[in-house]
Amino acid sequence: MSDKDKPQKNTEETTPNPTFDYDAIVIGTGPGGEGAAMGLAKTGKSVAVVERHSAVGGGCTHWGTIPSKALRQSVSQLIHFNTNPLFSESGREKHFTFPQILKHAEGVIRQQTRLRAGFYDRNRVQLIKGEASFVDKHTLCITYPDGSTQNITAQTIVIATGSRPYRPTDVDFTSGRVYDSDTILSLKHDPRSIIIYGAGVIGSEYASIFRGLGVKVDLINTRERLLSFLDNEVSDALSYHLTNSGTVIRNGEEYESIKASNDGVILHTKSGKRFKADCLLFANGRTGNTDKLNLSAIGLKADGRGQVKVDENYRTAIDNIYAVGDVIGYPSLASAAYDQGRIAANYIVSGEVQSKLIADIPTGIYTIPEISSVGKTEQELTAAKIPYEVGKAQFKHLARAQIANSTIGGLKLLFHPDTKEILGIHCFGTAASEIVHIGQAIMQQQGPANTVEYFVNTTFNYPTMAEAYRVAALNGLNRLF
Repeated sequence: MSDKDKPQKNTEETTPNPTFDYDAIVIGTGPGGEGAAMGLAKTGKSVAVVERHSAVGGGCTHWGTIPSKALRQSVSQLIHFNTNPLFSESGREKHFTFPQILKHAEGVIRQQTRLRAGFYDRNRVQLIKGEASFVDKHTLCITYPDGSTQNITAQTIVIATGSRPYRPTDVDFTSGRVYDSDTILSLKHDPRSIIIYGAGVIGSEYASIFRGLGVKVDLINTRERLLSFLDNEVSDALSYHLTNSGTVIRNGEEYESIKASNDGVILHTKSGKRFKADCLLFANGRTGNTDKLNLSAIGLKADGRGQVKVDENYRTAIDNIYAVGDVIGYPSLASAAYDQGRIAANYIVSGEVQSKLIADIPTGIYTIPEISSVGKTEQELTAAKIPYEVGKAQFKHLARAQIANSTIGGLKLLFHPDTKEILGIHCFGTAASEIVHIGQAIMQQQGPANTVEYFVNTTFNYPTMAEAYRVAALNGLNRLF
């Protein structure tokens, strides 16, 4: 790589630092890296971001959140078409292959990449394409795609390298039959059957996607129930609807061996069961992307899952090095990662905490049907001996749901019987991840403003899905005595 192709510090509208090339370098351009870079650049800091892939956006844009949700949207529309009497009078169902519906996802990825690249350009953030590793606490060695290297320095460095699917050493991912949640996007054939090992969020979402395409699905769950962090009633509803769609769920199972052959893959469980399918998706855990950072050069150590420990300000054990996003573990959400990056940037600039991550982070799970929740579950409130009442609304009773032929699921409100304070919101069905934010806004209010009575006293558009809040609130209040 010639000198003119290597990054040159842009000092326009920034304060030059005579000691370092940049005020800050961010490693990674996913949501966490973007939040940190934008937060720092907006204050006039000279900032560079290092991205090892050909385009910005990180795993969220290219392999995780965006493609899987785009796939899910296409499959949801296909299911709606095939089950709506208005379109299915001929009795012939439409069928699309997995590679065909991937085309929609590819279009969304391109749009998101262009959009996010524009953010860095407009804010004069230097984008460096290469692999970063530490030389010392202020110096990074950048290895460019052509193999050449260059050292760059900064006062502050933010690690936002994200995570990747966990790959056990005894599973052969090179056979063309075994995939992880990244490589599944390169699936070229149209499988008739698939084994999904791991029934967490990713596994459950892909089970919905493949089953919606008419693929036979065996979902192997290493736990005793699906998504056990959810409210039990919602978890049970998901199990019912996956099973009702034809997915076979095997709870409490662990693999003994996974063997691929020319005509498929066979999974043996420790309990003695055998499963065979055209291919297998291994979706059981993720690992932080820290193995190539040379953390030992700065005296920093990742744990067994490749994650870095940070304090409440996202600073690591090294005073000028911060970490945000999946690389620090929980909650491992794109939405939270962006906020972590922004909060870390605020602290780097001001040296004090101006904001912090909210306590009740909403969860969105894009299965079919969709799931979203915020706050406490019934089992958590019971374990904590906090009294609560329940208000429910079933979507099948809402005019808007009937009009849209989206009557599966409903909304559940948990609230304190004395103060009427909202303690938890759980939604299952169409647009759940959108609907939950209405209740979240009220939950975040302080004092009397946060009560379930708000939903009774306000006026909702009619017909809407949001009207479920009024129905659920009245249902719950009518239970009080």
